[in-house]
Amino acid sequence: MMNPIKKMLILITALSSLLILSGCSSLDIEPWVKPYERQNLADPIMRFGRHPIANMHVAHVLEARESARGAEGTGGGGCGCN
Repeated sequence: MMNPIKKMLILITALSSLLILSGCSSLDIEPWVKPYERQNLADPIMRFGRHPIANMHVAHVLEARESARGAEGTGGGGCGCN
């Protein structure tokens, strides 16, 4: 026989999980960016790195400082070999 407190905890957990899951499915989510505003996000000034040579230098400095290759998504291991 189960302890009444344990039964109550299981019931509360099940009901709260059901409430949370049903609450997420009923949301009517619309995109925040309207179609006519997307041209502003496609502007080159919105890019993270606007200067490719400077980005390569920063990546090189980061790899040298971390003493590992591959920190920027490139192949290689921590030994420095390719």
